[in-house]
Amino acid sequence: MLLIDNRNITDPTVNLALEEYCVRNLDMENDYLLFYINKPSVIIGKHQNTIEEINSDYVKSNGVHVVRRISGGGAVYHDEGNLNFSFMTKHSNQSIHNFKLFTDPVIKVLQELGINAELNGRNDITVNERKISGNAQFTDTRSMFSHGTLLFDSNLENVVKALNVQTDKIESKGIKSVRSRVANISEFLKGKMNVYGFKDIIIESIFGSSDKAEYYKLTEKDLEGVEKLSGNKYRSWEWNYGRSPEFNIQKKKRFDFGQIDARIHVKDGIISDFKIFGDFLGHGELSDIELKIIGSKYEITSIKESLEGMDLDHYLGRISQDEFAGFLTEV
Repeated sequence: MLLIDNRNITDPTVNLALEEYCVRNLDMENDYLLFYINKPSVIIGKHQNTIEEINSDYVKSNGVHVVRRISGGGAVYHDEGNLNFSFMTKHSNQSIHNFKLFTDPVIKVLQELGINAELNGRNDITVNERKISGNAQFTDTRSMFSHGTLLFDSNLENVVKALNVQTDKIESKGIKSVRSRVANISEFLKGKMNVYGFKDIIIESIFGSSDKAEYYKLTEKDLEGVEKLSGNKYRSWEWNYGRSPEFNIQKKKRFDFGQIDARIHVKDGIISDFKIFGDFLGHGELSDIELKIIGSKYEITSIKESLEGMDLDHYLGRISQDEFAGFLTEV
């Protein structure tokens, strides 16, 4: 097994690109192990509706990155207290869906540290029924990875805030996350340790010692491929939001001039149908607004641009384009 050095990069768009590039391009005559730590970010499962999984207001106001991954499963929060691991190997029927095979090395370390960790359900590591790790897999039938989070010393309050979204008005075909009680590994340690020391202990356990670990050195070609993938895919709105499954959302709010009830249908991240109802006393034809908004991305900037030049007071009441676009997109 070879260790892949991510050069201490904490940009989630680069780390997820590195992981995908390696699993698709490296020679799988070897097995590989990648560790990475991301700055605050919400990582969305491949089949999920991004809007349904994030607290948009919190994410925007706190500069939290939102990035979709190529594996399934639920949305997770990453920060500098969360260690991510990824085992890469050849695809085999014995390995795919076999989370025990890939979590055992981590559970072994935790148990040696006196932590009563166990694989719970299909793909979670728990301690006293509290989740410390979620795991998912990807395969292209040639190669695969099994990766997971390790909540070591994350800000659990921010975990809740970033993922605390009210979804009662959203009807989506996306795979919804199951929220679990979470815990930090550091809570169960007897002595003090940081996340990097914890990573070193895992490496020593797998390789015998950190000195014996062999590294795969990324070539210039590799680095160029990772950067291209990061820029074209993982930093793009189309991948992170536009790939969301089709969904309907209802937005209802009472303003000083009356109530607006908006029904929005979104497909591939684009508003494909839009209707406005309400008891306001506007004079214009609402279809003028509706036709302007249809075809926009379901995000505040795109909607504001589509409304440029429109006098919303004439149609609805005293409301600015900023306020209306914010009303339609807040979750």
